Amino acid sequence: MEIGLIMKIAGIGLVVAMAHQVLSRTGREEQATLLSLAGVVVVLIMIVSQLDELFTELKSVFGL
Repeated sequence: MEIGLIMKIAGIGLVVAMAHQVLSRTGREEQATLLSLAGVVVVLIMIVSQLDELFTELKSVFGL
């Protein structure tokens, strides 16, 4: 796994956490929850592509 991907995920996490705090303190709990959910979805999309590469590599190593 690349260090760049880890840094991107950490950056997304920090931005989402700060925005969630701001929205929560202003009384917009629904938007804060949706923002957190959107952050999780974005990170999952990033990880799915890496998992695809991992499984492709495993297939080539084991000859499946």
